[in-house]
Amino acid sequence: MSFAHSDPQVADLVERESRRRATTVQLIASETPASPAVREAQASDFGAKYAEGYPGARFHGGCEVADQLEQLAIDRAAELFGAEYVNVQPLSGSAANLAVYAAFAQPGDPILALRLDQGGHQSHGSRANFSGRWFSPIHYGVRPSDERIDYDELRDLALLHRPRIIVAGGAAYSRSIDFAALRTIADEAESILWIDAAHLAGLVAGGVLASPVPHADVVTLSTHKVLQGPRGGMILARGAHAAVLQKAVHPFIQGGPSMGSIAGKAVCMRESATDEFASYAAETVVAAQRLGDELSGHGLRIVSGGTDIHLAVADVSAIGLTGAEAQRRLASAGIVVDRAVLPFDREPVTTGSAIRVGTPTAVLDGLGVEAMPTIAGWIIRGLRDPVGSDQHAGIRAEIERELGG
Repeated sequence: MSFAHSDPQVADLVERESRRRATTVQLIASETPASPAVREAQASDFGAKYAEGYPGARFHGGCEVADQLEQLAIDRAAELFGAEYVNVQPLSGSAANLAVYAAFAQPGDPILALRLDQGGHQSHGSRANFSGRWFSPIHYGVRPSDERIDYDELRDLALLHRPRIIVAGGAAYSRSIDFAALRTIADEAESILWIDAAHLAGLVAGGVLASPVPHADVVTLSTHKVLQGPRGGMILARGAHAAVLQKAVHPFIQGGPSMGSIAGKAVCMRESATDEFASYAAETVVAAQRLGDELSGHGLRIVSGGTDIHLAVADVSAIGLTGAEAQRRLASAGIVVDRAVLPFDREPVTTGSAIRVGTPTAVLDGLGVEAMPTIAGWIIRGLRDPVGSDQHAGIRAEIERELGG
């Protein structure tokens, strides 16, 4: 019996989600659709295999082929990123982050990370997250003058507090990070240097950004942002840290891994090593830069003056909107973005004064660099009118025509 006949309610929701994606502009920086090959691997018989443990040391029988698959994923990731140690089992980027804390810190230890309201991530010390409840977060920020990381402040805090871990990377920081400077600071403070490359890994794989791997003790990443892989996480590290990280993932934070997801990660690693992927990664960055420039030309201020990666943060307060209201208006017009906060924002995190735009999915949908002026125009028009306006209906119609929907 077909899926549509066995569960028409879920089939209907799947169809509606497919239709939503096919008829709207996707500017979410933290998601890309998995490639067809990845999706096929995820849906394979590996999805049913319980393989608690690691290759050669499982707690269940029948893992001979699963062992070969996991080792293949590890080997491909190690080659792609130049890492001495790889763990492909984390079920998400945040799970990978939890494993880093488990490997290198004890409850109450000081952790130094970028402020959440200046581009950081909730797993870097937010009080609403395990990282802020179990550890003692200290936060560095960006300079008011240019909204870029203040490495002098970071060094001063590191030498004062001697944090167990220094973490860099975030959810809404659009500039490249000086990994070499961070390595020097971490050595001075005798801290573990952890780079959360959830948003950066695809650009590193594509050769667009310098790799953090040679500088960091440990790197975590998500496989579903610029990388077109399955939802999941991964850890890269120096070989000296292999033993503590192995135990931190299993058995400390996880039982059996998702072997279907690991199959998808193996495919993703191979696809990410191609010239085609490198071209895509480069275009996502150029598209984000072009979109930021176009929005700036229409009067929206871009945080830090631009972007070096696949996302940009645009200030909407000057036109009298909060980030949340801007998100609602653009959704009404068929443009999907995230609300965001500005550095030194007076609005709460739940509201914000900005929107975050990202280009990975738009590029995959055929809306590349040359389409960015059109998208910027849609955004500006969409921000002008309240939800449900005729203007929004008109923009939606234009988008559907452009996407062939």
